[in-house]
Amino acid sequence: MARKSEGLRSVAHESASIIARTQRLAREVARLEFSKPSHVYNPLQYAWSGQQAYLERYGAASGRVILLGMNPGPWGMAQTGVPFGDVTMVRNWFGIETQLARRLPEQHPKYPILGMACRRSEGSGARLWGWARERFGAPEHFFARFFVWNYCPLLFLADGRNMIPEKLTRAAAEALTKACDRALSDVVDALEPAAIVGIGRYAEGRARDLFADTHDIGYLLHPSPASPLANREWPEHAERVLSPWL
Repeated sequence: MARKSEGLRSVAHESASIIARTQRLAREVARLEFSKPSHVYNPLQYAWSGQQAYLERYGAASGRVILLGMNPGPWGMAQTGVPFGDVTMVRNWFGIETQLARRLPEQHPKYPILGMACRRSEGSGARLWGWARERFGAPEHFFARFFVWNYCPLLFLADGRNMIPEKLTRAAAEALTKACDRALSDVVDALEPAAIVGIGRYAEGRARDLFADTHDIGYLLHPSPASPLANREWPEHAERVLSPWL
């Protein structure tokens, strides 16, 4: 019984550490200024309840593979606070019901923040978590081997559409990269992953720049419906790339 209690205390401590590091990232990126995007959403603030539940349940264990995403999608993490957080998957598979803060950022009319009331599907999240559910059954089985983390927690909108971080001005990109690099380094130090696999080339690039000398780095095709290759064979691709840890 004593060993079990010690294990529970250790998990709780590790979860608290990841949560504290994530809250620091949320504050740091909130202080940054961006001239190019018309709107910036920080779901680590207004959808924190979803992120906190995600980290409390799945953020503590070390020795797993970190699957590193780029930044939130407008119908996924921007609504739920969960990486690749398609509303249906977050509600039905994770069992998380995100509660939005009363104060929301200024919203673009094409991209309202509706939380769990959002009826749009996040295609990338539905594909990623759909594969995980099909492959592992329960979330706990997937997270025994993997942990999903977004490098950048901010959604950028410009000209009425999603804008990737690479399109920021040089000064803004440098400030954002500094904060996100530090946060990712904190997470890697805490979780001591077996490997880091970038979901998409941007995430892979950040992982290689930071950890190529210390960790195994891999590349996983982004599951976006905008990718013809992902539409044809993403689950098969994921099985091949992640086979060493399945």
